[in-house]
Amino acid sequence: MQLAYQNLESVDLGVTTLDHYFDTLGGIGKAVQRARGDAVPVYIGDQTRGTGTVRTLGEQVELETRTRMLNPKWYDGMLKHGYEGVRQIEAHVTNTMGWSATTGAVAPWVYQQLTQTYMLDADMRQRLATLNPKASARVANRLIEAHERNYWTPDADTLAALRKAGEELEDRLEGVTTGMVAA
Repeated sequence: MQLAYQNLESVDLGVTTLDHYFDTLGGIGKAVQRARGDAVPVYIGDQTRGTGTVRTLGEQVELETRTRMLNPKWYDGMLKHGYEGVRQIEAHVTNTMGWSATTGAVAPWVYQQLTQTYMLDADMRQRLATLNPKASARVANRLIEAHERNYWTPDADTLAALRKAGEELEDRLEGVTTGMVAA
């Protein structure tokens, strides 16, 4: 095997939307890596419109991060869905980390920007926690886990702020509200 390839199913579903992309395609890539001793490149075909485009997995994850997760129109639209919207945001973070686990093809800046956008912005963190406290805490935990798995290395101040945000979100789940911004 010399490469792994997957076509996108629709313009609405990307490689960070559903876990079956990293679960199957990433899993195949990981199995080949173990068998061969080195990784094979992973490509994503976007045949959903026009003549189609083939990108590396890293390029596709970066594109989806910029156009969805870091796009205010996208995340504000998700947050209009309330509880489910926050769950979808958390799923994108989890699926992005799944790609790191299976392929290592996620650039560190992705985690840095997700942290800045969702956890270090106090207003955004409050919005997430108000709509879905459990999923918002999972976002923080996934970003911390991504650091612990060496998928990105934030500076000491960013890591401390992320850990503090995660602790506040966990406290909120447990009913401890000392130091929290009132909802």
